[in-house]
Amino acid sequence: MAPARGTTLALLGVALFVVTMAAGAVTAPDRTVAGGDVSTPTPTPTPADTAAGDSTPTDTPTPLPAPRTLVGIQGGWVTHGNLRMYEGPGEQWRETSADGYFEASMLPDGTVLAAFANESSTDCGDVGSPCARTGYRHIDPSGPDGPAVIAEYSFPVGSITDSEVHAVDRVREDTYVFTDMDEERVVMVENGTEVWEWRASSFYDAPPDPTSRDWLHINDVDHLGEERFLVSVRNANQILVVERGEGVVEVVNADDGGSDATCTEEGRLGDFDGDGEVRCGDPSVFKEQHNPQWVGPGAVLVADSDNDRIVEVHRTDDGDWEPAWVLRSVSGIEFNWPRDADRLPNGNTLITDSLNKRVVEVDPDGEAVWSVDTSGPDGPHIPYEADRLPYGEFAGRFDEGASNDSTPTATPGDGSTATPANGSTPTATERTALPTARSDGGVDAGTGGEIPVLTLAVTGMQGTFAWLPFWFGELHLAVTIVSVVLVAAGGIDTLVASGALDGLRSRIGR
Repeated sequence: MAPARGTTLALLGVALFVVTMAAGAVTAPDRTVAGGDVSTPTPTPTPADTAAGDSTPTDTPTPLPAPRTLVGIQGGWVTHGNLRMYEGPGEQWRETSADGYFEASMLPDGTVLAAFANESSTDCGDVGSPCARTGYRHIDPSGPDGPAVIAEYSFPVGSITDSEVHAVDRVREDTYVFTDMDEERVVMVENGTEVWEWRASSFYDAPPDPTSRDWLHINDVDHLGEERFLVSVRNANQILVVERGEGVVEVVNADDGGSDATCTEEGRLGDFDGDGEVRCGDPSVFKEQHNPQWVGPGAVLVADSDNDRIVEVHRTDDGDWEPAWVLRSVSGIEFNWPRDADRLPNGNTLITDSLNKRVVEVDPDGEAVWSVDTSGPDGPHIPYEADRLPYGEFAGRFDEGASNDSTPTATPGDGSTATPANGSTPTATERTALPTARSDGGVDAGTGGEIPVLTLAVTGMQGTFAWLPFWFGELHLAVTIVSVVLVAAGGIDTLVASGALDGLRSRIGR
């Protein structure tokens, strides 16, 4: 006897779902590359060395310590957050007292400076209850009972959504600069007291109450030296250089007069002063970026988050900024909302691939040399930012208006003049440029694609459900929906065919 139509539909739905998910799991690449200790050959011994008993052959590798990587974990949408230290691929320690951690850096004294947020707080001040709390912390990784918070600068906000402090950077001893996303400003704090601020309303059209909407979403600030700061304005697709006492002195991806739709959607930016102008950068250069790094004169490395890629942009002779190097995937896995990219002194790039829940280091050819999977069974564990120690995030030399010649610079090493932006283990007093990408060949200036509704739904699921595999994408969600529809249709058809719904129909018809 042939199966009923309803049974066939239900079985088809189940089979479609199982086959698609199984194929996704089997074909998913591995997110972890152990890498191991880095080794370099020693020089060929001279006759004098041999006579002295030092006859190490040229091809004998000299092991270097396993890479140490500090990672700020946002968690889900500010849940299950933590701060981690990896040594090689293994976790060395973890601090879990905040709902979410964001940018983190190690200071010269060995403590960790980290931006954080908590979803609720009893200390609400003038904001009123209920409230959230955000700011930055100092953490001692070597406390007697494990990593411990030893100092904190924080303040209440009405809601944690789009109000978190995402970034903090050391300016000098006891002086720090952070992003206040709630008030859309950059703030310098010295010995616990605010001593300077830059408000975005001095440059962008401001709504009547910036705290009432996700207006600009200022998400990063780096100290460039000499009272200059690199500021990421996510919702404007722009990166600014702000100088204390001068204001904005450089705009990376300035408004070119094109469409402002990507900036004005969802009620973000707007022509609030009625002059017909909205400052909005070209989304094909970068869109809704995070954690830019000033690599050197006329070169910025950007986590181009909404385009799902890493891009290095160079300033041209006419003052525009154009992609010179683009990376979309590593180890067969396409980036999914990457939010940090740091150029390392050896020319490699450390990338935080947030929704793939991995941190990966690639060489100049885009090949993975180290990576780690940050996911866990108790929560999504979405990484926000990572620093390779002891360097931290370097900031290269700032030369206002200089273009980049696309020629890689010498690699900073022992005795070089490169200085970490966050003050960790400086090697000298002057800044130099970091290795930059060549703009001749291999450049993909296109942007990533999205599927309306499905992309947004997948993003929300990836930040909510720990069990959702990293490879689950728009196709898998679409197949899941189709499968559910087929199973539901089959069940309804079976009920109709069996007459089980006749009683319900008669009651409704009365």
